[in-house]
Amino acid sequence: MRRTPRIRRAATRGSTASVSRPQVVAHRGASHENPEHTLAAYVKALDEGAEALECDVRLTADGHLVCVHDRDLRRTASTAGLVSTTSLAELDELDFASWKSPWSELDDEAPERDPDHGKVLTLRKLLETVADYDRHVELAIETKHPTRFGGLVERRLVETLGDFGWDRAGSPARVMSFSLNAVHRLRRLAPDLDVVMLVDKAHHWPVLRPLVDDDWIIGPGIQELRAHPGLGRHLVKAGREVHVWTVNTAEDLQICLDLGVTAVISDRPGYILELLGR
Repeated sequence: MRRTPRIRRAATRGSTASVSRPQVVAHRGASHENPEHTLAAYVKALDEGAEALECDVRLTADGHLVCVHDRDLRRTASTAGLVSTTSLAELDELDFASWKSPWSELDDEAPERDPDHGKVLTLRKLLETVADYDRHVELAIETKHPTRFGGLVERRLVETLGDFGWDRAGSPARVMSFSLNAVHRLRRLAPDLDVVMLVDKAHHWPVLRPLVDDDWIIGPGIQELRAHPGLGRHLVKAGREVHVWTVNTAEDLQICLDLGVTAVISDRPGYILELLGR
């Protein structure tokens, strides 16, 4: 019988009485067992209790924002071509789900899949899903760079969020990027939106530190926190809000709890919530 690892709870900073835990964010949906960035993955994450959904966005050739991580389509749609040179109608003809379980059609016991849940997912459809859900859900939206469209990605993103009234203070959405220019651009377009400066390598932080505003959230990867413990301690000591990606194990979750981070982004939101004793 598999035992669930015990998790030590971290007390809220400045208090020994109250107990806090990080927000659990579904990385590309519940993508450990479901095809990433599909509606099926996000519905599963919501069913598991995820408190926020993470997605990557790219622009199609005809100007639509779609939830796709890679610049090309080989890994998730099994076809040649780039997202940026393909229209939304052309993307809609592709299967973005079969790569995750290529033998499912041969499994007589596999549950029947809604074909629409495996199509390319537009950001607008994901926003509509969140807006219509029966509880509060937040969004962590990453813009991918470099891209041939440059700053148009952030501009279209703010316009789309504006259609939902989510381009201002109190929005359930926050925007993330590894691109410093992209985060600055987003802040110029929507000054009251929360932003996350993603940090790929620990040694990048000393360079970034004087260039980011005090109210920016910092998003280091768990591998860097594991390999360079001083990075996390420094961020917390400096009073930074920290969101960590991609946290999939009890050991990595414990690192985040010990630091007192605000959010953990996971491929396995249901498992992380189980560990936290939801």
